[in-house]
Amino acid sequence: MTERSAAHATFTVERDLAFAPATVFRAFSDAEAKLRWFGPPDGAPMDYALDFRVGGREHAGAGEPTSEGSFTFDAVYHDIVPGERIVYTYGMTMNGRPISASVATIVLVPTATGTHVRLTEQGVFLDGLDQNAARERGTNELLDALAASLAAQPAGVAG
Repeated sequence: MTERSAAHATFTVERDLAFAPATVFRAFSDAEAKLRWFGPPDGAPMDYALDFRVGGREHAGAGEPTSEGSFTFDAVYHDIVPGERIVYTYGMTMNGRPISASVATIVLVPTATGTHVRLTEQGVFLDGLDQNAARERGTNELLDALAASLAAQPAGVAG
């Protein structure tokens, strides 16, 4: 029998980005823009769909079942304030087994030089298959990828 566990944790990651809040918001709300930074880092194929609206869903699935796993991410959007805030819940699986469920809140605050991004996640990590430290590290990597994606866009494309 599998030993069951549920570990709860919260973390917050923050970034200052040299882009207007509308530009950063678009990187989360537009499927093409999001795939530039949210997809697999090795460019592997990914099943992806985004219905960005309150009540809308997002799905990402990548990988073949292996020891490293095939992963899915399935989200539901609960609150969206354009250019300011995004709140969603999501679950993740590895090789078909649930590994976590989370509430994520993204707050975008205008600054003199762009946008301050604050992402807070409250999660439950299941059966030892995922851990808060790994999720926080992955979230930091995603925000780094977001910043790089925005910086790589020609003027006028990122916004």
